[in-house]
Amino acid sequence: MKATAKAHPIQGLVKYHGMRDPDLRLPYHDSISVCTAPSHTRTTVEFDPELDADVYRIDGETVDGRGAERIEHVVDHVRDLAAFDHRVRVESENSFPSNVGFGSSSSGFAALAMAACEAAGLEMTRPEVSAVARRGSSSAARAVTGAFSQLYTGLNDDDCRSERIESDLESELRIVTGLVPAYKETEQAHEEAADSHMFQARMAHIHGQIAEMRDGLREGDFDRVFELAEHDSLSLAATTMTGPAGWVYWQPRTIAIFNAVRELRDEGVPVYFSTDTGASVYVNTTEAYVDEVEAAVSECGVDTDVWEVGGPARVLEESRSLF
Repeated sequence: MKATAKAHPIQGLVKYHGMRDPDLRLPYHDSISVCTAPSHTRTTVEFDPELDADVYRIDGETVDGRGAERIEHVVDHVRDLAAFDHRVRVESENSFPSNVGFGSSSSGFAALAMAACEAAGLEMTRPEVSAVARRGSSSAARAVTGAFSQLYTGLNDDDCRSERIESDLESELRIVTGLVPAYKETEQAHEEAADSHMFQARMAHIHGQIAEMRDGLREGDFDRVFELAEHDSLSLAATTMTGPAGWVYWQPRTIAIFNAVRELRDEGVPVYFSTDTGASVYVNTTEAYVDEVEAAVSECGVDTDVWEVGGPARVLEESRSLF
């Protein structure tokens, strides 16, 4: 009863914000994202009736508090589906920094759900597994199905699950990351989202944004898709900054990257910025311009990397186990 899985984190394109049900992590509206590779999380799960207690470790550190509660929420659901109560050992490692706005919770819970369902002997489709992963992080649902994916809003697991959107942009997209290491509290932002006076304005236009994004992806229209993603980042930030806590997560180097991107675009380079809940920046461009874009982002005084589109979460061979 042991399995190992790998998943890639997501970059939100039309991002979800706020949850109508924080326990089941049911979002108020649909969302669309793209998985980023080679960044990934690898997780091994073993259900063992001989264990005295559950054990959760990430990057060699024992997880407790709220982090452990979120893992347990996913694991308990798998135990319910499998109709057993065996204790579990979970070991996970990330290939990229966490808690800096690069979606570590998405790949973490996607890999956890994929490995746990496999270890429990459950035969499930990826959309079905996405509803399991959603209990840890709504973004993780989209990391299960991979590449460009849409999480549908809903009040149950049959409706609130993810599906992949096929697009020719999968081979064209290059993502330059600008690492701005400022710790962020995504859960706090979601908890107070609906209290912002901007929230209803966001809700009023988000459905049109989803339709435009889906159509742009189907058409393979790079500029249309990533201009939408850039504007959605600004909309998300406006809602977050006008919540009760007035939480501002961008840093000076974040803004410097925004300005560098706009200067490149004025020169005819196809390039757009995007942020999730954090100070780090995704800079979306094409293969032909990626070197020029990375050089400009690096000049902003940040560490950079170049990522591509990542596929769905998958079970790995036994030799890739973490224990």
